[in-house]
Amino acid sequence: MTDNLCPLDYRYGRKEMKDIFSEESRLGYQMQVEAALARAHASLGTISAEDAAEIGRVADLSVVSIDRVKEIERDTRHDVMAMVRAMTEQCRGDAGKYVHYGATSNDIVDTATALQMKAALTIIAEDVDSFIVTLSRLAKRERDTLEIGRTHAQFAIPITFGFKVSGYIAEMLRHRERLQQVMPRACAGKMAGAVGTGAALGKNFFLVQERVMEDLGLTYEPAATQVVGRDRYTEAVCLIANIATSLERYGTEVRNLQRSEIGEAAEPFDVKKQVGSSTMAQKRNPMMSENVCGLARIVRSMVTPMFESQVLWHERDLTNSSSERFILPHAFVLLDEMFAKMETVFSGLTVNRERMLKNIESSRGLVMAESVMMAMTKKGIGRQDAHEIVRSSSMVAEDEDRQLLDVLLEREDLMEVMTPDEVRQAMDPANYTGGAAEIVDRVVAEAEKALGRKV
Repeated sequence: MTDNLCPLDYRYGRKEMKDIFSEESRLGYQMQVEAALARAHASLGTISAEDAAEIGRVADLSVVSIDRVKEIERDTRHDVMAMVRAMTEQCRGDAGKYVHYGATSNDIVDTATALQMKAALTIIAEDVDSFIVTLSRLAKRERDTLEIGRTHAQFAIPITFGFKVSGYIAEMLRHRERLQQVMPRACAGKMAGAVGTGAALGKNFFLVQERVMEDLGLTYEPAATQVVGRDRYTEAVCLIANIATSLERYGTEVRNLQRSEIGEAAEPFDVKKQVGSSTMAQKRNPMMSENVCGLARIVRSMVTPMFESQVLWHERDLTNSSSERFILPHAFVLLDEMFAKMETVFSGLTVNRERMLKNIESSRGLVMAESVMMAMTKKGIGRQDAHEIVRSSSMVAEDEDRQLLDVLLEREDLMEVMTPDEVRQAMDPANYTGGAAEIVDRVVAEAEKALGRKV
C-alpha cells in the first residue's frame, strides 16, 4: 500500500513539470539561492572567493540530502534553518560561517519560488507555442470546410471549420503575449532581510540584491516587506486560470460537436483497444476533452486563495505559506496536463465534412435567410421589407416542412427583382462565408510571424 493521496502523485501531471515542484527540486532551488548570495558577498569582498566557492560546492543535492534536512527539521521545526544547518555542516574550513549571511528565510524561499515559476512558465510557453502550431495546421487543412455556425445552440449562418479554429489561434496568441509580459513580474526574488530594509546586509544591501538576482536571471522586488509582493503570484495564477479556461472552451466545443445528434468532429479513438464504456460497448466518449473541462475548474479554484494570500498583516504573516504550497504546484502541473491532452485531441481530431454539410442541408435552407435578405437589398428592396419577405417565407417553410428556396421562388414580389438563378446563388452556403477563409490565412500568418517559422 502506498501513501499517495493527491491525484498528482499517481494520475495527473507530466514528469518535467512535476519535477520542478518536487521536494528535492525545491531544496535544490533554495540552495542555488544560497550559493548566489555567497557569490554576491564574495564579489563585494564581504567573504572570500574560496568560502563562496565552498558554499557553492555544498549547494548540491548530492552533498546535502533532503533526508538530512528533514532530520534536522524534526528538531528545529523550521525548514529553511534545517537547510542552512545541513549546508553548514558540510562546509570545509570557515565557509559554514557565511551560509545564509545577512538573509532571512523568505529571501531564500521567495527567490527559489521565482526560479520555480520561471522554469514552469517556460514550459507553459512551450506548450502554448506547440498548441498554436497544431491549431494552425488544422485551420489550414480545414480552411474551406463548410460548417454551420451556431448561436444560442441554434443554427445561425455558414462558417468554415478552419475559421472556428482560427479564433482559438488568435486567443492563444494573446495568451502567448501575456506570458511574455508576466514572466519578469512573476519571476521576482528578494534579498532584503527581515522586513525588506536590507539592514542585515549593511552598506552593500542594494548591490547584494542586484547581483544575486542578476546571477539567477531574475528581477527583484524594489520595495519588499519580508516577502515579495503577492500581486505578482496572483497575476501568474490568474493567467494560468485564463489559459485553462480557454482550453476548457475548446474542449467544450469538441464535446458538443461529438454529440451523437451533431457528429461533426470527434476526439481520436483507438478502435482496436480503447473502451468507451464498461457496459455500452459501442460508446466513443470525448473523455480527454471532458477531463480538460474538469481540470480547468480546479485550476480556477486556485485564484481565490491566491488573491487572499496577498492580504498579509503588516510586513508579513504566515497565512500565505501553506496555501501557496498547494496553489502553485497544482496550477502549473494541471495546466501543463491540460495542454498535453488538448494537443492529443486537436492533432488527431476527426473532422466529418460530410456530416457538416448534411447538418447544413437539414435546415431546409433556413440558415441562408440572411444571405437572401442581403441579396434582395442589393436589388433595391429596403432592408426592413426584405427582412419581412424572408421572415414570412421562413415561417411558411418551417410550418409546411418545405425548402425555403421553393417558398421564395413562389413569391411574386421577390421574382419581380431577382431571377431564380440569383436566388439559388444566394441560397448556396459556399457563397456566404464572408471573409472566413481570409481570416484563417491572416491568423495563421500572424502565428507564423510570432513563432518565427512556418507551420
